[in-house]
Amino acid sequence: MDANKETTGTPDIAAFAAAFLKKETGADGVEIHSCKRLGGGAIQENLALELTITGGPWAGRHELVLRTDSPSSLAVSLGRAEEFAVLKVAFGAGVKVPEPLWLHRDAGELGKDFYLMRKAGGSAAARPLVRGDLTADERDALLFELGGELAKLHTVRPPVASLDFLPLPDGTPAQSRVAEYRRLIDAIGRPQPTLEWALRWLELNAPASTETTLTHGDFRTGNYMVEDKHLSAVLDWEFAGWSDPMEDLGWLCARCWRFGAWEHEVGGVGGTAALARGYASIAGKPVDLSLLPYWEVMGIMRWAVIALMQAERHLSGEQPSLELALTGRMLPEIELDLIQEIQTIEKERARHA
Repeated sequence: MDANKETTGTPDIAAFAAAFLKKETGADGVEIHSCKRLGGGAIQENLALELTITGGPWAGRHELVLRTDSPSSLAVSLGRAEEFAVLKVAFGAGVKVPEPLWLHRDAGELGKDFYLMRKAGGSAAARPLVRGDLTADERDALLFELGGELAKLHTVRPPVASLDFLPLPDGTPAQSRVAEYRRLIDAIGRPQPTLEWALRWLELNAPASTETTLTHGDFRTGNYMVEDKHLSAVLDWEFAGWSDPMEDLGWLCARCWRFGAWEHEVGGVGGTAALARGYASIAGKPVDLSLLPYWEVMGIMRWAVIALMQAERHLSGEQPSLELALTGRMLPEIELDLIQEIQTIEKERARHA
């Protein structure tokens, strides 16, 4: 690696990556021109690499992303080797993901695994989408694409040999999630009456799941890239798993991911009709939108549990962090969202009773 080149990321890992790539590609040499830490990725660290490979089948200039752990990784998220395996399956299913190329399994050199993938074009910034100048037709076109990508992903069903590390739900996916979140809340050791009340509602109203598919687990505005007003890539697969496909749709539509554009149910971008049409165009069957409110509540519950866990890491002294503390301070607002969403569902039920 040329020491005079731009290295606003982590030079040590960039230099290691250059040596790793030389070996993996059979190259004569690898020169990294720049290494820049990308924004976002609170749980994982992403470095954009511009490099030239000399000699071998990969000779030429490349733009790659190196993905590894950040200090604030969650225990419930996948490791990089597992995420790499999920990414390969999604890529093989035709989902728009950055092509996964090489995985490094750490043997003590860096203290953490990493993998390299092609750099996707576009931006994942949420604000330009929810506050930008997209026309109504452009919003619908983007939502149609998002629905189609989810449907492609949801064609992957267990068993998949390369994903044998992903546990299947114990009971229905909804029941399994309720049990998981209850365990995580109980482990905190302090009463959480609002969350416990909402969990009980989720338990009593759990739908009977009809299928289990591969799910992204964090499919929302901010985790997909848009270029020229069209979807270019789906990012951040560390929460992928086997679940009800409606869980992905509910998370995308949950109030906590509308970025202030409350009137646009789907990630602050638009309504559910275009999303459902896009999904049905690939799935060959309509989306049961009557199930969406339940899974939106489940999504808000998940965000509440994440905020609670992040705050606990800060308060316990395990990892003092302003970022973790600020996430924890969001919990009262998330609890209010839970109460209001459940009340809205119950009022609608009473109106149709």
